[in-house]
Amino acid sequence: MVKANSYNSQIDKTSLLEQHTVLVKRIAYHLLARLPASVLVDDLIQSGMIGLFEAANNFDNSKGASFETFAGIRIRGAMLDEMRRGDWTPRSVHKNSRMISEAIKQLESELGRDVSDVEVAEKLDISLNHYHHMLSEVSSGKILGIDDLGVSEDAIKIGDESLGNDPYQNIEHSAFKKGLAECIKSLPEKEALVLSLYYDEELNLKEIGQVLDVSESRVSQIHSQAMHRLKARMKSWQS
Repeated sequence: MVKANSYNSQIDKTSLLEQHTVLVKRIAYHLLARLPASVLVDDLIQSGMIGLFEAANNFDNSKGASFETFAGIRIRGAMLDEMRRGDWTPRSVHKNSRMISEAIKQLESELGRDVSDVEVAEKLDISLNHYHHMLSEVSSGKILGIDDLGVSEDAIKIGDESLGNDPYQNIEHSAFKKGLAECIKSLPEKEALVLSLYYDEELNLKEIGQVLDVSESRVSQIHSQAMHRLKARMKSWQS
């Protein structure tokens, strides 16, 4: 009987892997749209398949999340981990990213409102074109995403069932999600829309550009500024 159960379990895992290979490819191409040309989709898929395999081994359907949701997190996480291990981003880009977040934080603290890209550029004492170029460099040189805010993407995507039985951790993640949701709601309309289309609807930058009738590079800039604004507003969660 034990052998039969083990065999059936193996069949179930194999079935899960076969059914969700397309999910790995979809996530890979979604990320590829925001990465430098030097990144190969095959490398993302290879990393994603490892994430899918780990998801199939660790999935517990009693936790309430669907396997696709659970696997999507593990697949994306495996791809991001692989990309970050081979970080190609120059130090200057990391420095610029910190400067942008800090400038936004200072300006919004002083003015008590959303600040425009023109105001951020003035704060940094650079031209608007130069500021947009910095945003594009940060966006293409580094995967700047929700998990860069200081809490794992698990806390956003599938909620408390991923946290185990630690009451303090549950409270902390619940508070983070509430704070993040409020910050996203407070973003300028276009920035909030770009994040919604990218993370909720899973459109790529080209598709979002078609929705907004702007260039793909402009969408990249809007996304980058939105994430820097969120990082500035969620600063207390990154300590």
